[in-house]
Amino acid sequence: MLPKQSFHSSLDFIHFIGAAQRHKLQDGQKSNNKMTNNHMSDNHMSDNLKKKKISVKDLVAIGIFSALILMAIVVGGLPFAINPFLTFYTPLGSALLAGPIFLLLLAKVHRLGALFTVGLLLGAVFFLTGMHWAMSLGYIIGALVADLSASLKSYKSFIVNALAYVVFCLSSCGSYLAYFISPAKWTSTMLSGGTPEGYIQSMNSVSSTSVLVVMLVGTVVAALLSALAGRRLLIRQFEKSGIIS
Repeated sequence: MLPKQSFHSSLDFIHFIGAAQRHKLQDGQKSNNKMTNNHMSDNHMSDNLKKKKISVKDLVAIGIFSALILMAIVVGGLPFAINPFLTFYTPLGSALLAGPIFLLLLAKVHRLGALFTVGLLLGAVFFLTGMHWAMSLGYIIGALVADLSASLKSYKSFIVNALAYVVFCLSSCGSYLAYFISPAKWTSTMLSGGTPEGYIQSMNSVSSTSVLVVMLVGTVVAALLSALAGRRLLIRQFEKSGIIS
């Protein structure tokens, strides 16, 4: 029979071993939980990154919408562009029809870089078709600013999206702004590109500061009207995409 002191010492040792094992199991469980949480967090971050990145499907949609926006710009602006006495109002006409298409693009592809890609494509088309380089540069810069502006509200605010469209439309004024800044350099560039001298002389005969103001203000008004029309036409699509006023 063990002495009483020895017996208590044995029990204390057993309790100590048991407590150490329980502590070890708890630490292991905490470590596993931490690893699981970290793994879930990494997966969540990965999913978010995938959602923010432009996919191949998005690129196809951007290409289609770019073509539609280009058609709307040409149809609305061509009647003004072919007439040298009305050519300064081409941006105004170009802004009239593309609003619904622009807003639908944001509802379908709300990714940072989508609008900028549209601007790059349009800028390339206008440059390759002989337009003044300032028009292409204007579309690229305007699309970038519009994209960043709309992204501030995650492309979910109609008001911000409409203002982004206004900025996008003003980008088409790039060529005419270059004309008013330096008529001689603009004329030289256009003549070397094949624009008839008579066309430019007719432009010169109607150009004035008031024409510049009407062009800019008229473009803003036309863009806002087009955006409002797009809102009425696409209200169900906007509600589905979570776009608010």
